[in-house]
Amino acid sequence: MKIREAVEDDLKELSLLFDAYRVFYRQSSNIEGARDFIKDRLTFQDSKIFVAEEQDTLLGFVQLYPRFSSTQLKRTWLLNDLFVSPEARGKQLGVRLIERAKVLAVTTNSVGLMLETEKSNTIGNNLYPKTDFILDKLHNFYYWEFKK
Repeated sequence: MKIREAVEDDLKELSLLFDAYRVFYRQSSNIEGARDFIKDRLTFQDSKIFVAEEQDTLLGFVQLYPRFSSTQLKRTWLLNDLFVSPEARGKQLGVRLIERAKVLAVTTNSVGLMLETEKSNTIGNNLYPKTDFILDKLHNFYYWEFKK
């Protein structure tokens, strides 16, 4: 099993994984939209995507976006997307992808990683504490969405 940074040649397989990730979060399947979105991230290099690969097959990915902490005067990374295909679960791929994300945080001299997940995401809510993430019970999370 190899964890590596995604490249443009991964676009087709990565788009399928990204679409499955979106479906997991109750979005309608949209492979073309997923492909366009991932292609833009790779082209504009505005995120970091790492993939788990075994025998030339992508089995999972993690996508991170740069953010900045004004109070700490440093970069921080938002671990926005993490997905392992159902047939590859149980192989510690989520842990390995998170460990690779931590390497990115360290090598970019950032504050660290942050993430959010739904309370109903049992898999994630069990995984993150095992990888040393701490649940923030001090802050309120607010969200605003533009509705057309």
